[in-house]
Amino acid sequence: MQLKAPHLLGIEQLEPDEITLVLDTAESLAEISRREIKKVPTLRGRTVVNFFVEPSTRTLSSFELAEKRLSADTLNFSASKSSFVKGETLLDTAKNLEAMAPDFIVMRHNQAGAPHFLARHCSSSIINAGDGAHEHPTQALLDAYTIRQRKGALKGLRVAIIGDILHSRVARSNILLLTRMGAEVTLCGPPTLIPREVERMGCGVTHRMEEALEGVNVVMMLRIQLERMHAGFFPSLREYARLYGLDARRFQRAANDAIIMHPGPMNRGVEIMSDVADGNASVILEQVTNGVAVRMAVLYLLAGGVEREEAAA
Repeated sequence: MQLKAPHLLGIEQLEPDEITLVLDTAESLAEISRREIKKVPTLRGRTVVNFFVEPSTRTLSSFELAEKRLSADTLNFSASKSSFVKGETLLDTAKNLEAMAPDFIVMRHNQAGAPHFLARHCSSSIINAGDGAHEHPTQALLDAYTIRQRKGALKGLRVAIIGDILHSRVARSNILLLTRMGAEVTLCGPPTLIPREVERMGCGVTHRMEEALEGVNVVMMLRIQLERMHAGFFPSLREYARLYGLDARRFQRAANDAIIMHPGPMNRGVEIMSDVADGNASVILEQVTNGVAVRMAVLYLLAGGVEREEAAA
């Protein structure tokens, strides 16, 4: 089996059966990372360009590991060390990348829609690793995989996403995925950091953290994205932490077996306190581990779904 489209540009393009396919494939490929020799020949002879215009630690490293464990040849393309800083347009960059004949281009860009633009001008498979405040599909997929691993299913779960929703591509992709898979999603944050009419995406909204946390199965915290803010969205970080910071006392309102998630990087003492970030309910490091398996699954499926026997060789 394989994904219906040749690219992964967003969760919006995925049907529920495709989401399930990615999660099931990730589950079967996760075993590779537990082997003594963590490599299979699935993508031998294939080339992946990691084209990251925005800085990244977890996502880039995760994709690199996924590519290497599938035996792909990889090239990291950093905007700060490229002709981008000399004024080269995205179209010219796309044409030059295409001239190198890569099989995949994994792209992170500060402008929403940039991977979609690349997909129109390249024959390579494009994977969106985050475009502006628009989408981050592989993060939502690894979050869903982590939730399913802990809870068994996504349907019927109550999920609170708390923080800077306005600037968060992670929030948007998770809303699309979780509601599509039958979960109940509630967003929480200051009124200035909640997009207008976001309820149209099928989620609820509250500005009171205590209300958002009541009885939920999953608490997903988001960082304040100061680098995307060009106005005063709240009085101060201290005030934000007082109203929207997750600590052990507030977390008691969630279900007894609730889990805590965060896509990273964390602002400890602002949106999340160390007592819960490092506590037993936290699956934050599991998310990092699971990111490799999910990105392996995406590459594997976009490559055409090579026979599972070969992947396990």
